[in-house]
Amino acid sequence: MAKTVLVACGAGIATSTVVCNRVENLIKDNKIDANVVQCKIAEVASRQDGADLIVSTTILPTTYKIPALSATAYITGIGMEALDKKILDHLK
Repeated sequence: MAKTVLVACGAGIATSTVVCNRVENLIKDNKIDANVVQCKIAEVASRQDGADLIVSTTILPTTYKIPALSATAYITGIGMEALDKKILDHLK
């Protein structure tokens, strides 16, 4: 069964597109059956029930029922491999 990753940012446009591409490539390269859904941080609460992981480019306003990771490493370029591993660990 495919997993679902929510990629969320404040406005739902620029930074999440970069992160979306990175996560999609990571999933494909590791042959994981998962879908990446780009959304605004305000939409996460209503979408979390059908998802397995949140990857956010912004500060999360609340806690969610599913694991949430900060995607800051993908924006800054520092610690990207560590974040890749965390994402993969959640999806395996």
